[in-house]
Amino acid sequence: MRTVHRTFTLAAALAALSCGGTGQDTSTSTTSEALDAQSSHEPPMLGIHWARGEAGGQASTSPLMTWHGGAILTTTAVQAIFWGTSWSSASFVGDKIGGIDTFYGGIGGSSYAGTNTEYDGTNGLVTTAVSYGGSQVDSSPAPRQAPKTSTILNEVCARISNPVANGFYPVYVDTPRGHTRYCAWHSYGTCNGVPVQFGFFFHLDGDPGCDPQDTSGLHSQGLAALANVSGHEFSETMTDPRNGGWYDSSGSENADKCAWTFGAPLLTFSDGTQWKVQGNWSNAAYSAGTGYPNGAGQDGCIGTK
Repeated sequence: MRTVHRTFTLAAALAALSCGGTGQDTSTSTTSEALDAQSSHEPPMLGIHWARGEAGGQASTSPLMTWHGGAILTTTAVQAIFWGTSWSSASFVGDKIGGIDTFYGGIGGSSYAGTNTEYDGTNGLVTTAVSYGGSQVDSSPAPRQAPKTSTILNEVCARISNPVANGFYPVYVDTPRGHTRYCAWHSYGTCNGVPVQFGFFFHLDGDPGCDPQDTSGLHSQGLAALANVSGHEFSETMTDPRNGGWYDSSGSENADKCAWTFGAPLLTFSDGTQWKVQGNWSNAAYSAGTGYPNGAGQDGCIGTK
């Protein structure tokens, strides 16, 4: 089943990248990079958060997820990286860096994080224990098109001085999505021999394809968009950190199966902050008929637990 998932994600990456880069004609170069990635054993692009309406983002017809023989994250240590020259501009930053710091600072112990806790692996059960080590800004130029997974891994290894095996290192670039078909993804690799998990996120200000349409007024549109896709990739990293965890027969992980569906207007985190974040798939809720429907009408999504 790991082979099925890896094939699925590579094919998805090729399709996504072939649609262009970020506001420029990069279709040829990004397709070439994806092919190079396949031949050079790039870290796999997992849990692709497709933009609204993209074919790759439709809910899977496979109801239940199954375990694929590997580990999960019993606890998660998060450090965020903001990469790109624009992150040194206060007008560009707005509420995004502080907001993402707050998002990860409150997700641990939340009922939203609890949606992942029915899943286990060789090392035990997923828990809601999350520690947040803060964020840092790398004001060097970020990639101006959809990057290889190894490019983001190299950034993580360069910026995180003491990586840990249960670490999740999300990288937020100042590059807009443009014509690329996805909003974000997660992957894994090693830094100085230490296994790490990491994520990639485009700049989503003014991007309707990656907008959760949060009307609460609590956050800017750009922060609300980043928060929603961050919850998606964070949840998938907890339950399938290294491609041996939980996903269905088509390769869809727990957040993939509930993409762009919301069980409540806002979710409240453990620190009292509120966010519009999609739900996650629950095998138990689907079997009991207690979940809300995903895009395929399967009642297995939950926003809290």
